[in-house]
Amino acid sequence: MPKIRLGIPKGSLQDATIALFAAAGFKIYANGRSYFPSTDDPDLECMLIRAQEMARYVEQGVLDAGLTGLDWVLESGRKVEAVCDLIYSKQSRAGVRWVLAVPEDSPVRCAEDLSGKIIATELVEVTKNYFASKNVPVQVDFSWGATEVKPPMLADAIVEVTETGSSLRANRLRIVETVLESNTQVIANKKAYADEWKRQKIDNIALMLQGAIAAQGRVGLMLNVQQSDLQSVIAVLPALNSPTISALSNSDWVAVNTILEERIVRDVIPRLKAAGATGIVEYPLNKVVM
Repeated sequence: MPKIRLGIPKGSLQDATIALFAAAGFKIYANGRSYFPSTDDPDLECMLIRAQEMARYVEQGVLDAGLTGLDWVLESGRKVEAVCDLIYSKQSRAGVRWVLAVPEDSPVRCAEDLSGKIIATELVEVTKNYFASKNVPVQVDFSWGATEVKPPMLADAIVEVTETGSSLRANRLRIVETVLESNTQVIANKKAYADEWKRQKIDNIALMLQGAIAAQGRVGLMLNVQQSDLQSVIAVLPALNSPTISALSNSDWVAVNTILEERIVRDVIPRLKAAGATGIVEYPLNKVVM
């Protein structure tokens, strides 16, 4: 029976990725020091791989598919199939940015001010290409970690990944420019993706992951309302699409079902009640498939 060999990013994204798979309906069990998590899907064989290396092993066919950042795909230069974007990170539902940063008291205001200077980063090739596109000659040094502490003694500036910028600020660094905006992607080996069964399986996994992400921070809301008050109620609802309206046994009443951001429910429900809604029920969502 064929299987999909799937790479799960080891490190900072590991827990968030396993939690996302759980929300999508796939249980992945990473235990102890094993690099081969078990799963409840008999069609999947999982392996923990650093995100930086994922594209290499997918291109080589060691893995049929994997999850990694767009940043590491570009950095590696590997030829893989981009199946879909997954907008999540280790801390939030947002992507990340690789930014050019300098000490707070640096006179540097743009990339051009760094001509002839030293830039420390883990994202070497992308950084080289960024400065080359601006015709700014710089020396780009690979950083093995703790990149934020290198300016000004070991480097004039850094290119570092950030979600909120808090770590940069804590190290008295100032963001000059955004070098790259990145997010997680599902990538696939081109030969594997050309196989009909494997392509369908990979696409199905991607669909469920996207559905789980779309459901994050959203809830469902259903309620009853008299026909005479329907337009007033609809005016209150900031629906994902148009709300679903269903007839009830009493022709004077209808049922309304919709999806909205969880953060606004506390404001919306009182307004719905005031507009004539009754029997209001809020319920959690696992997946929203568009």
